[in-house]
Amino acid sequence: MSEYHFRKLTTFLKKLDRAHIHYTLASHREDAIMVLATVPGERWEIEFLGDGSVEIERFLSNGEICGEEALHELLSKYADPAHAEAM
Repeated sequence: MSEYHFRKLTTFLKKLDRAHIHYTLASHREDAIMVLATVPGERWEIEFLGDGSVEIERFLSNGEICGEEALHELLSKYADPAHAEAM
């Protein structure tokens, strides 16, 4: 990541700080830094890539709030099938 691209990332992080938007940093693919930001009803995945490009994916909530019973459903649906019997 060049100095310019790094500055683009840090400038964006400062904007999030000034806006009081919670975020964390992660890395899920080579030569990219992901900013995971959360605001009411949305989650953003913003990746700053080494070539200077930026990719953004937004996840929007439908507003539905589930109870504890949804935990079993979620684990059953998304668990690795090889380990599903342990649930």
